[in-house]
Amino acid sequence: MDNSTKTVVIIVNFNGKEFLDRCLESLQRQVFHNFKTVIVDNFSHDGSVEGIEERFSDVEVIRLEENIGFAAANNYAIKRAEGFQWVALLNPDAIAEPDWLSNLHMAAEKNAQYNFFGSHLKKQGSLGQLDGTGDVYHLCGLAWRRDHGMPEKKISRLVEEIFSPCAAAAMYRRDIVLDVGGFDERFFCYFEDIDLSFRLRLLGHRCLYVPSAKVEHFGSAIAGRRSDFAVYHGHRNMVWAYVKNMPSRLFWRGLPQHILANLAALIWFSLTGQAGPIFKAKRDALLGLRKTIEQRKAIQKNTRVSSKNLKKIIATDWLLPYFKNRELI
Repeated sequence: MDNSTKTVVIIVNFNGKEFLDRCLESLQRQVFHNFKTVIVDNFSHDGSVEGIEERFSDVEVIRLEENIGFAAANNYAIKRAEGFQWVALLNPDAIAEPDWLSNLHMAAEKNAQYNFFGSHLKKQGSLGQLDGTGDVYHLCGLAWRRDHGMPEKKISRLVEEIFSPCAAAAMYRRDIVLDVGGFDERFFCYFEDIDLSFRLRLLGHRCLYVPSAKVEHFGSAIAGRRSDFAVYHGHRNMVWAYVKNMPSRLFWRGLPQHILANLAALIWFSLTGQAGPIFKAKRDALLGLRKTIEQRKAIQKNTRVSSKNLKKIIATDWLLPYFKNRELI
């Protein structure tokens, strides 16, 4: 095996029985072979990992005794993956094309200045619609999936830098993830990939979108894209990610927009029948600020990138993303 490309593919599963076999079958078809597949099962109760080892003999299944969340489950597997240079994340509701991993590794080989990589996500079951071509982060603290819902034939993206990959299908150098402490386990799930990418960027690491690394993604198939669970975690974590990571110069510039974005969320979700989860999200975000500010001090102390350089990859237009046709994270 070539140790420079040795990869662990991590699938964090929770009640993904409807999708998991198709995901694993897509990995069996990969033309790149220098990888191991690990499933971390977050205490599923739908039988989704029963018989996996018999059907897929080369897959390791880690069965947890409680649901510790997407962030912590990934961290658990990443820490265990000693000897692996790369970590590829794939959601159970995703189907990777046969050259997905090989194209990610070719991009890594040709672009040594980049250390983590995003995939080209297509909506599974749609008529040629995109799920996303990388994640955009806005100065106000919101994030969205670029090109979500757009017809694939109308979008022609080149290999280019993006703020963050969607963790539904992404690849990271393992050592840099460990250096920043992995995913923030307080987040549980949602916005954890944006937060990780922000911390990596502050240390000078850069992310590349690889259009040839294609994956079909159902998207929020288990938790539900607009469920109370998703609204709560996404909007609580959005505040924590902003407070933790935004450098002071950009923090104060973006703070008015950040406040407006939070107020807009409170109004919007209240009008659409989800006042409970959105108000709970913002309340808990405020209650958790002491810990978040402690994290901020450590993060900002070690920052190696200037606000000027960071601003180049952050969206700064004043038109709030809430009023744009984008899939907010």
